Amino acid sequence: MERRDWLSIMARAPHARLMALAAPFERQVEIVRAAEIGSVMVRGRMGGSGAAFNLGEMSVTRAAVALDGHVGHGHVQGRSKAAAQAAALVDALMQGPDAEQVEAAILQPLLAERQAAARTRSAKAAATKVDFFTMVRGETV
Repeated sequence: MERRDWLSIMARAPHARLMALAAPFERQVEIVRAAEIGSVMVRGRMGGSGAAFNLGEMSVTRAAVALDGHVGHGHVQGRSKAAAQAAALVDALMQGPDAEQVEAAILQPLLAERQAAARTRSAKAAATKVDFFTMVRGETV
């Protein structure tokens, strides 16, 4: 798993779940950047390929910690300083010798839960799908 993948998983994870999974891995860390709340501009594209437009702002929280010579950065959606701190800790751990254990205990469950939620959301949307068709009446002009 690449760093951008695990950072993405943690950024979108439910805060309580991320903190619960990260709790057994709590360590004494050096605070590089204390957790701070800000906002980012969310951009979108019409149909996925049109010109980009500003959709609106979204709250984000970021933090950075140092652990055993590795600097971990955490960014999460919303305003949870504790979740950003947990994400930064997990990022630092993933750069060290415990990466496989951390991936199996934290990242894989978060990824599986996100994929299950996406399947559920997709199934609900599919249930509302309406197929329209046209009939040719056979008349000639």
